[in-house]
Amino acid sequence: MSDVRFERSAKRVRAYLGGNLVADTTSPVLVWENGYFPIYYVPAEDVRAELDGATVRAGDAEAPDAAQHGTGELDGLVRLKASAFDWFEEDEQVFSHPRDPYHRVDVLPSSRHVRIEVDGVTIAESSSPTLLFETNLPVRYYLPKTHVRMDLLEPTATVTTCPYKGTAEYWSVRVGDTTHEDIVWGYAAPLPESTRVQGLVAFYDEKVDVYVDGVRQ
Repeated sequence: MSDVRFERSAKRVRAYLGGNLVADTTSPVLVWENGYFPIYYVPAEDVRAELDGATVRAGDAEAPDAAQHGTGELDGLVRLKASAFDWFEEDEQVFSHPRDPYHRVDVLPSSRHVRIEVDGVTIAESSSPTLLFETNLPVRYYLPKTHVRMDLLEPTATVTTCPYKGTAEYWSVRVGDTTHEDIVWGYAAPLPESTRVQGLVAFYDEKVDVYVDGVRQ
């Protein structure tokens, strides 16, 4: 593990499983295993749950394949699988994975003209989009619902979580007899750093045709 980037954090971090405390530490370690986003390793002495190999047991709850002991420079730490637990940084819950201290989200109002096409049909068009710039990710164009053909959108049961934006709901787009699944999303109650996208919707640029100021992206 010596070639993996890691650093200590000063945040108090807690993990819960089924409402039961799994770990409580003021010296967590952020580890960038995949190079994109970090996960938490916690000192073994700060793990409050029972570890049976890779299985974590806390109260009546159990999470298989959710723990791994660190090696090398991470010896004495326990890797807890992010998706297996409810996480808190200080007293605020975080979702999906820990916040990266080197990751930034900028949400800016714009007067660029944005038009979205699906199968040659204009689904959305706006001269007042909100642009979300996120480290290492493509810019996303969030549009007011009044500028979107909501009659062509069908809500789905899909939800995703983001530690910077919150919980997203999704829509599919139906054009003629074709349904494009989950290519539109929005945040009804975004986290504080992303409140400017509240109530707006964005499209997967990779799955639609996006024109900005007349230029196809």
